[in-house]
Amino acid sequence: MICILSPLDPFPPVESATPDGFLAIGGGLSPARLLDAYCRGIFPWGTLEGQPLWYAPDPRMVLFPEEFKVSRSLARTLRSGRFDIRFDTDFAGVVARCAHTPRPGQGGTWITPEMIDAYGRLHELGWAHSVEAYGEGGLVGGLYGLAIGGMFYGESMFSRRSDASKAAFAILVHHLREQGTRLIDCQMHTHHLASLGARPIPRAEFLHRLEHLILEPGRRGPWTAPANPYVR
Repeated sequence: MICILSPLDPFPPVESATPDGFLAIGGGLSPARLLDAYCRGIFPWGTLEGQPLWYAPDPRMVLFPEEFKVSRSLARTLRSGRFDIRFDTDFAGVVARCAHTPRPGQGGTWITPEMIDAYGRLHELGWAHSVEAYGEGGLVGGLYGLAIGGMFYGESMFSRRSDASKAAFAILVHHLREQGTRLIDCQMHTHHLASLGARPIPRAEFLHRLEHLILEPGRRGPWTAPANPYVR
């Protein structure tokens, strides 16, 4: 049975999600609703007739920052300084490019206008952040997500140059490790994420870790990118 939420309804238990992780529909995309969802291990993945679709998959794809893998080709790219990596300088531009980047096996985008507006509000409130890779032609890669306590929730990435989004992600992982973030939520399995060191863990384990990590100190507001640690 599909759980339909009104704006004031609480989320159902994540254990009631379908085998593919679908949990509920509706309830709006207010900042309070979104933050509550992430703190419960739930995230929106697209909309249906303007109503958000909520997911809590089992298992959950995550990356422990210390397990991040840097391939030889990515290491060469990072050492070359080919990309200028910045944080929070063009959040809207990153989200828009993520929305319009074709994905293998997907006929459209889950980043609907409602989702774009919702994450834009979270960015204005200091919860959502973007990482941008600039090169020849301007903004050529990047990603965005949310930071709550000791958690970072990755949402989407795009790349218009080889290794552009991977370089942006590498600098983000370095930044997160420096500030004490201990887990990056990658949501769903992809070969791309697995190649970077992400792996699935049981939903119960994810929720147990999440319960403690969201209570750790965090810093809201704009982020400043660190110096590229791979350039010596």
